[in-house]
Amino acid sequence: MTDTEGQKKISNANESSSSDKEESSTSESLRFRRKGVYLLPNLFTTGAMFSGFYAILAGMDGKFDAACIAIFIAMIFDVLDGTVARMTNTSSDFGLQYDSLSDMVSFGIAPAVLAFSWILNEVGRIGWAAAFIYASCAALRLARFNSQVDSSPKNYFVGIPSPAAAALITSMIWCSYEVSTTNQLAFLVAITTALSGLLMVSNFHYRSLKEVDLKGKVPFVVIFSVVMSLIVVTIDPPRILFIFALIYGFSAPALWIKSKFYKPKV
Repeated sequence: MTDTEGQKKISNANESSSSDKEESSTSESLRFRRKGVYLLPNLFTTGAMFSGFYAILAGMDGKFDAACIAIFIAMIFDVLDGTVARMTNTSSDFGLQYDSLSDMVSFGIAPAVLAFSWILNEVGRIGWAAAFIYASCAALRLARFNSQVDSSPKNYFVGIPSPAAAALITSMIWCSYEVSTTNQLAFLVAITTALSGLLMVSNFHYRSLKEVDLKGKVPFVVIFSVVMSLIVVTIDPPRILFIFALIYGFSAPALWIKSKFYKPKV
């Protein structure tokens, strides 16, 4: 073989390799362009975001009952999008990020704006500081959750979930928006709002229901308990939901205190 023939073969091999790389790159590009997002779970996520956005507008307009109901509707949509994604195997990175943005609107900004529009504006800087603490802690909690989603345990949450924190603030407003506002009540709401935000970024462990198998069989008593819970809620939704949120919100700190200071006798 001559040097010229060898050079030609090397040149042809390089051209073939370059062509293969271009075809592979084109194929990957087309595959990326054709890749879409799952409609059904993201549709529920959009519904949650819309409900949160409406709650912000309603709160600024003084329609506190409508705003509170809208935030609880956003919670229903938030539960449905994750449940549907897991049951239909349509989870995706896009859905995770989109869900976090929706949660920030519905359970971070909306409750803070609602609380400020209702009563926190009565105490000036303390009010907007409490509202900002809540909103910023919601953002930090969601960012921490996304950064640890692959390594986080499935049976509990680290820090209270943002929907539960939003439920605590929203149900409190729903119970009290018709009472006459005082500085004492405003300070109490400010403390509760800021404390709910701090619970989101705490290291307390809150029970998670993500591992509940909705497709499997459950004992009859479970169905009976769910039905009874719904009936109890319908008796007085604002106050019953506030009691549930209060119990869940402070259950983890109470258990932590018990584990630190209560030593069972051997």
